[in-house]
Amino acid sequence: MDELIERLADKAGLDRPVAGKTIGIILAFLRNEGPQQPVQALIDSISGAEAAIEAADASRSGLSRLIGGGGVMAMGTRLLGLGLSVPEIQTIARELFKAGRDKIGADQMGAIIEGTPGLRQFT
Repeated sequence: MDELIERLADKAGLDRPVAGKTIGIILAFLRNEGPQQPVQALIDSISGAEAAIEAADASRSGLSRLIGGGGVMAMGTRLLGLGLSVPEIQTIARELFKAGRDKIGADQMGAIIEGTPGLRQFT
């Protein structure tokens, strides 16, 4: 996870803690909204991913929990809440997807992108 956090922080010009939270939020979104098998393969391939997801879920505000906080719009809102711009979010998503292709292959990563509602706009 540290290598991935550093890679994303460097590419998007973010602090490491923000990059780590961003990864957790995106992976939590994928787990909730994406195709189960390839998403789980991605999560399993990233050391520390489960902890990042748990931290992202634990950090959801009371309002987002009350509203339900699902879908790509909720993920985007949470990422914007970290102070990220839309171009930074797109950069992070692209880099995370590149890392995913390296770890689980282009076919499984393609299945995640195609099988997750709203995700295509971040690729």
